[in-house]
Amino acid sequence: MDLEQLFIQNKEKTIQGRYITLDSIEPILNRFDIKNDVKIIGNSVLGKPIYSYVKGSGKTKIFLWSQMHGNESTTTKALFDFINLLNNGSDLANQLLTSFTFYCIPMLNPDGAKLYTRANANNIDLNRDSQNLTQPESKILRAVFDEFKPNYCFNLHDQRTIFGVADTGKPATVSFLAPSYNEEREVNESRLKAINLIASINEVLQKYIPGQIGRFDDSFNINCIGDTFQFLGVPTILFEAGHFPNDYEREETRKFVFMALVSGFIILSENDIVSNINDKYLNIPQNNVVFFDFMYKNVKINYDGIEIITNFVAQYKEELIENKINFNAYIVEVGDLEGYYGHFEYDAKEALYKDDLKNIPIENQKANFNFDEKIFFVNGALIK
Repeated sequence: MDLEQLFIQNKEKTIQGRYITLDSIEPILNRFDIKNDVKIIGNSVLGKPIYSYVKGSGKTKIFLWSQMHGNESTTTKALFDFINLLNNGSDLANQLLTSFTFYCIPMLNPDGAKLYTRANANNIDLNRDSQNLTQPESKILRAVFDEFKPNYCFNLHDQRTIFGVADTGKPATVSFLAPSYNEEREVNESRLKAINLIASINEVLQKYIPGQIGRFDDSFNINCIGDTFQFLGVPTILFEAGHFPNDYEREETRKFVFMALVSGFIILSENDIVSNINDKYLNIPQNNVVFFDFMYKNVKINYDGIEIITNFVAQYKEELIENKINFNAYIVEVGDLEGYYGHFEYDAKEALYKDDLKNIPIENQKANFNFDEKIFFVNGALIK
């Protein structure tokens, strides 16, 4: 199957980029609400509707939710791409719809999505509220879980650009986790089902992004929703959409999340999972914090008349300004930085650093500078 072509055919073209809000998705949901498939299942802290989309008649029940963190929108886009596939009338769509019943919450945290924040309007991280259930959004998610009684849960998130695949120097474009169900991180029947499915999806994705798939840390935290659902005996899979080179809008990453969803459900529907492949799962390298957005090497800096050669790095802050996400680069660290990588790297070859301030890179300073007054960088990027 040509997953690339399948993505192109089913991509939801009305949404793109990083800033995906309730206003972005309501027209799509209205389009799909043909047979009462779309419902309002509750409201956010600020009274915004939280929607569900239910499709399929199969006995295996799949529960998927996205944008639990409001600024993590890549999987929301991929989820709508997948919903398009379910509605395209193809043989594959029919196969999936007769095998599964899909219960989707495309945007659990509409307030955080509007504000482009991780937390909800009460400044609570919903992914740390699975036990206390203090927030309306957390209560809605748990109520659906209890009523729907899924056979599998898909917990859809984004991860920052700082994550790489172990120490390979490759970004973690997509990462997965079969969360632990206890402090000892043991593998029971439920967790093994999630492990086996992830290992199978990984084999498919390696054909498209070899070496760019990571495995998230599996330390147990019962306050996290994935750990809770795994503890309650439902195989749960964490998706983390990460960085693909030169793809800060995450349109390429979106494609790989779509591929992961489609291939996973095909594998499940055809009962094509190899049993007990824990070793293949553990062979997926762990995520590691090894990346910065920009790295500048072998830079000459003049400290009070003493010249040294060093390195420094800059990182984007994603700032919401007038309903648009602005990527603003700031210097974050100066030093040896051994073992770290930049998504963009530049070797200054001992050229002298200069800027409009103190002529030394300072943490939290905007990344506008030059080398030898010949090579200029604005917002971290080389000006050619």
